[in-house]
Amino acid sequence: MVWDYSKLSGRIREICGTQDAFAAKLGISRVSLSLKMNSKSEFTQDEMFKSCDILSIPYAELSDYFFSAKGLDMLNGTG
Repeated sequence: MVWDYSKLSGRIREICGTQDAFAAKLGISRVSLSLKMNSKSEFTQDEMFKSCDILSIPYAELSDYFFSAKGLDMLNGTG
């Protein structure tokens, strides 16, 4: 599945400025973050929760940032 991380990407820019700075705070390489942001690799649960802490995202909103599928509206006939 291809995930839509546009909301996460915006939050990263808002809080950290760059994906490189965010990757450093998350404790992963910028290449690893790029793979995750492009749905070539998956975020671990620990990475998702740590991301919420870094980006001040309430845990209740985690799914809004990590589980929005690209093209889902089209599949559901609502797009």
